[in-house]
Amino acid sequence: MLRAGARDLGEVLEREERAWSYGLGSKLTLTRRTLSRYFCWCLADRCRADGRWLTLTNALSGLFCASLNFIDSTRTTRPVMSFQPSGDHKNSTFESLHLLHGTLPREVVCTENLTPFLKLLPCKGKAGISSLLDGHKLFDASWQSMSIDVRPICPLASNDCQLQITQTIDMVLDIQRSKRPRDNPIPRPVPNEELKCDTSKPYHSEDTCYPLDTAAQEEEWTLSQIFGHPLKGACPLATDGIDPVCINVPHARQVFSSDGSHEHKDSSGFMRCYQLDSEKDFELVLPQQEISEKAPLKQPLLYAERSFIGYGQERGGVQAILTNPSLTEAVDFVYMESLPWFMKLYLHTLKAKINGLDTHQDVIQEMYYRPALDRKRGTQLEIRILIPANSTVVLTYDFEKAILRYTEYPPDANRGFDVAPAVITIGNVSIRTTSLLLPLPTPDFSMPYNVIILTSTVMALSFGFVFNLLVRRFVAVDEADQWDVRSVRLKVAALIKGKLKRFRKEEKVEKKE
Repeated sequence: MLRAGARDLGEVLEREERAWSYGLGSKLTLTRRTLSRYFCWCLADRCRADGRWLTLTNALSGLFCASLNFIDSTRTTRPVMSFQPSGDHKNSTFESLHLLHGTLPREVVCTENLTPFLKLLPCKGKAGISSLLDGHKLFDASWQSMSIDVRPICPLASNDCQLQITQTIDMVLDIQRSKRPRDNPIPRPVPNEELKCDTSKPYHSEDTCYPLDTAAQEEEWTLSQIFGHPLKGACPLATDGIDPVCINVPHARQVFSSDGSHEHKDSSGFMRCYQLDSEKDFELVLPQQEISEKAPLKQPLLYAERSFIGYGQERGGVQAILTNPSLTEAVDFVYMESLPWFMKLYLHTLKAKINGLDTHQDVIQEMYYRPALDRKRGTQLEIRILIPANSTVVLTYDFEKAILRYTEYPPDANRGFDVAPAVITIGNVSIRTTSLLLPLPTPDFSMPYNVIILTSTVMALSFGFVFNLLVRRFVAVDEADQWDVRSVRLKVAALIKGKLKRFRKEEKVEKKE
């Protein structure tokens, strides 16, 4: 980082698999998304910033076993209004800081990325919460996210600055799926004696079972059932006085912990933390319990939904639905799109509707647009939007699809091309929409095969014709009998027989003598 002139790295190797989003009315949706992206504040002039960005990209690619080296100029943007530098920076260095942002929307999350992630930890996954990060459990989750943030920390009245690394892993687990044994993960029917039936139904009998409604009951689970083993004690290198494990459940919920741990409950009534012993394993048990009190969820700052509209192979459109859930306060944010160069955006088609009304004078506050160059850079669009309280803004624009060279298509060209998600910046908080899958006009890749077959056939016929002309001897009709193949065979056979008879007679004469 120091060699590349990087002063602030945000969300290095942020990779997500399956997006987890909340909709209005407590509607929960799951969509698949894979993403690798990071942004960097580089200390250099504008000309040298690109070179240092390339150096940093290749270094991080080797460090995290990722494909970050594929982030070239077509996948790199320079945000103007999005993102803010974090950490401690001198006032004299702000003018020399350049922000660069790169994305790889198609990058796949794999176990090879988890190993270098764990090696950066003090205990390297041998103790603490990191001991629960097993590749089989992590990548089998309904949703997971890995991110690393790096920022400078400079104490007051001191020039000795340090780099603070924050590693974050988020998981959304299905309890029933996670409790399946690893050696037999195939779900099987529950035996009859273990079925939970509602006996109050009039048609309940030995061969008829109506499932019992257990939605009000909290399901039983333990750390060993979810992750396959308990937590391997506290990391000896962890900061003293900070509880390493916290659980957000009501205080009325029964929670049992192993010996050697100390439970601390906060005053909110929904949070309890545990101080662990570094020499003992830590187990957490939550039995099945019927409880009506739920831990409150924070109201999100914004709801965002993004999708393609239109039809056809030539043109299309993008629609973003942005909703402010607050009933009293307006929300001001920056909406940034990083589109690939083969999506030709029509800026004059940009429209904003608020609560169904065709108006955007009061919604769009500021805009920055940088058009794309074919095979050199992508499209960058940043819009500062102000949404009043309890309002919904629908942002739409049209684009044209470019035709690629046949060498620029991936092996699975008919699958489509991944488009990076939009980034929404609200203060120091970044929200991303789901990535999109763009179908482009795809040529028939079987035609080269057909051309090769046809060309090979023509060449074979031509070669055979020319070969016959060069090898075959042409004679007149009256000479054909002399050169008949059958007559030639008979003459040769007669000649050979005559020689054999002559040879045998000579042998008999020699014997008599």
